[in-house]
Amino acid sequence: MFCMMLVAALIAATAYLVKPVLDEIFVNRDKRMLQLLPLAIIIIYVLRGGAYFGQAYLMNYVGRCIIKRLRDDLYSHIQMLPLSFFQKHETGVLMARIMNDVNLVKGMVSDAVTGVLKDFFSILGLLFVIFYRDWVLALIAITVLPVAVIPIVKFGRRMRKLSTRCQEAMADMSFLLHETFTGTRIVKAFGMEAHENRRFFEKTARLFKYEIKAVIVRAMSSPVMELLGGIGITFIIWYGGHKVITGTSTPGTFFSFMAALIMLYEPIKRISRLNNVIQEGLAAAVRIYDILDTDSDIQESLDAVALKGGRHSVVFRNVSFKYEDQMVLRNINLRVKNGEIVALVGMSGGGKTTLVNLIPRFYDVTEGAILIDGQDVRDVSIASLRSHIGIVTQDPMLFNDTIQNNIAYGRLDASESDIVAAAKAAYAYDFIQNFPDRFGTVVGEKGVRLSGGEKQRICIARALLKNAPILILDEATSSLDTESELAVQGALENLMKGRTTLIIAHRLSTIRHADRIIVIVNGRIVEEGKHEELLALHGEYFKLHDMQFENNNDQKAHESQQHG
Repeated sequence: MFCMMLVAALIAATAYLVKPVLDEIFVNRDKRMLQLLPLAIIIIYVLRGGAYFGQAYLMNYVGRCIIKRLRDDLYSHIQMLPLSFFQKHETGVLMARIMNDVNLVKGMVSDAVTGVLKDFFSILGLLFVIFYRDWVLALIAITVLPVAVIPIVKFGRRMRKLSTRCQEAMADMSFLLHETFTGTRIVKAFGMEAHENRRFFEKTARLFKYEIKAVIVRAMSSPVMELLGGIGITFIIWYGGHKVITGTSTPGTFFSFMAALIMLYEPIKRISRLNNVIQEGLAAAVRIYDILDTDSDIQESLDAVALKGGRHSVVFRNVSFKYEDQMVLRNINLRVKNGEIVALVGMSGGGKTTLVNLIPRFYDVTEGAILIDGQDVRDVSIASLRSHIGIVTQDPMLFNDTIQNNIAYGRLDASESDIVAAAKAAYAYDFIQNFPDRFGTVVGEKGVRLSGGEKQRICIARALLKNAPILILDEATSSLDTESELAVQGALENLMKGRTTLIIAHRLSTIRHADRIIVIVNGRIVEEGKHEELLALHGEYFKLHDMQFENNNDQKAHESQQHG
């Protein structure tokens, strides 16, 4: 602010010196002033340059600090939001918020705000000069200013609307890019490149349309300001020239006034242009704060306590869960003892995954309670709760990092020997050793350089290293071939030893070793028991088993026929 005020004062001083330069040097021919005034002008411009640098550097530094904090806060806040938020918002849209929208705010904070403040101080300094030189002419000149404000306001409103549409179009484009790049194998397999090109071209055409409209608004703002300024200056020249001719004013006074007035219109025009940038930034800020103001459905209790270590039992007591308007789980009562292996089976969409997702509080129960060792999970700190739970899902998620870092993801302080031991227990050590860089091998995006079985074993090693007492296996082998499944099944057996385990399984052959099998249909527990007991009931489990048995026989017959 100090540097900006100094720049404004020195700009005003430049206009102020026009009078002594004209009157003392060119009219009165004062040799002493001929030596002093050029020196004063040099000093003014040196100081002005230093002040310009100071205000530009300091304001941009502050602006970029604000943007960094905003981007950090936005990312951190998104990370804290529940799974339900990510189901409602596309990944590409969230990426656009963090990257594109924050960049627009950066333009507003670092450039526009800097320019507006500097030009505001310049306007104040120059107004002082023109009123000091000729207050009557000054009053006439500033009558144009209120008229000039009208187009600034109108263009600003239009710019804000167009900017919002541009940002929405950019977010749609980001979503499409993310979707097609991650699904590129399917796009190529179905020969849909031309279709995806058309979809992308439609998005870019929509963005182009709004951008061109914004260009028109920006391009019109300067000519309108030029016209208003020209009308004002024309009248000032006529009136001021008349005063000089009649002898009521000097040429130096008039030209000093004119210099200050012309300088005055420049910052006003710049503010008009910067207003467009500010409106774009404000539109982006609204979209950013839509997310920052979104509260998580999963709130931690103010007096939450840390979950103690050791083996745990898990109890579902009269648990019901509703997602939006759809009831997913109804009156679930289930007790999983310390170290017990319980399998959850049923048709797709029955609520199995939702049930296990309630344990780490990815969602909160609508009715009832989930207890760990008699303690409601809502009374436990979220960090300690999740630190006691290990999860292996059907879709193995690996980061574009080394194998070592992927295994150590849940325990960043793990020693190399611990990582190697986890890899051996997960039956991953041998194939890792076959890579040239071994544990230093970068797996690629989502582990693209590994097979499905290899990725799953890395995920199991990660869960082993975390050493959580409660384990959730969500169809961990359903997407694997028979050979990979056998290797992964051995790793899972090592992982389940001594842990309270809930398994969601599609293939019933993989859960015969479970202590209990729970059959869930339409969000309710309908059967419970061991494999043989449930088969003897000839109920829902029997139907599932019979269905899979017939499918397997049909598949074997088909393979035999092809072989023959």
